[in-house]
Amino acid sequence: MMIIDGKKIAAEIRREIGEDVARFRSRYGISPVLAAIIVGDDPASKIYVRNKEKGCSEVGIESRILQLDKTITTTGLLEEIDRLNKDSRVHGILVQRPLPNNCNENQILDAVDPCKDVDSFHPENVGLVSQGRPRFIPCTPFGIQELLLRSGIETSGKNAVIVGRSNIVGKPMGLMLLQQTKCGNATVTITHSRTKNLADITSRADILIAAIGVPNFVTTNMVGRGAVVIDVGINRLPDGKICGDVDFDNVKEIASAITPVPGGVGPLTVTMLLRNTLTAAQLLVGNYKQVGY
Repeated sequence: MMIIDGKKIAAEIRREIGEDVARFRSRYGISPVLAAIIVGDDPASKIYVRNKEKGCSEVGIESRILQLDKTITTTGLLEEIDRLNKDSRVHGILVQRPLPNNCNENQILDAVDPCKDVDSFHPENVGLVSQGRPRFIPCTPFGIQELLLRSGIETSGKNAVIVGRSNIVGKPMGLMLLQQTKCGNATVTITHSRTKNLADITSRADILIAAIGVPNFVTTNMVGRGAVVIDVGINRLPDGKICGDVDFDNVKEIASAITPVPGGVGPLTVTMLLRNTLTAAQLLVGNYKQVGY
């Protein structure tokens, strides 16, 4: 059984990004810039943005944090995004979620320039992903792709089951695994809270990706022996401990490979955001063309 070390793989990719950023800066005299908008004082959001800021510093990307009061309206937030869209020095824009209830989330995310949408949430970018010709690859699915590729896990012809249908993970992950690429050609099933006989479906998976947001939801009866299990969940228990969506201690005994929480998918999400930010800067100067995955 292999425990997939997300920290190690993320460090490897960050070294590669750092080298690519240095070459880009040397050739064009431009520093890639990522602007992060955070609204309110959600503790988890602040930690996540700090991690992004640290990651940017590590690879040579300039980070800008725009902290806004939770009372800001949709109109006010749209004005801030418009300013960043027009700022040629800013290459990537992300809006940290969750947003306050007084902000229209879809309207806000749709307002980000698709060429600066490094989270790949804009409908235009989602459409490109679905067609297998992405401008940016959604960060968490991008990270899962790298975990699979760099761990030598074959996807072609495999039965891949995803538990969760979110726009952030489940849906784009399914689209990516379907494509005719080196990390695709899988037969994909996306399950969710209304799926009947869920364990019957998940137990037949060669690759099982859990992204449902429920602590220890995936138990041994839901996993076939020898399956590859990718745990996307990050849940905080009442005692303060962090766990995933998979019952790791028990499932690891029957899986052929599994990601831990923490230390699995998490480090890759921020890392691939850095890769997308560099891609946005490369696109600006016409030095990058994304072909497949």
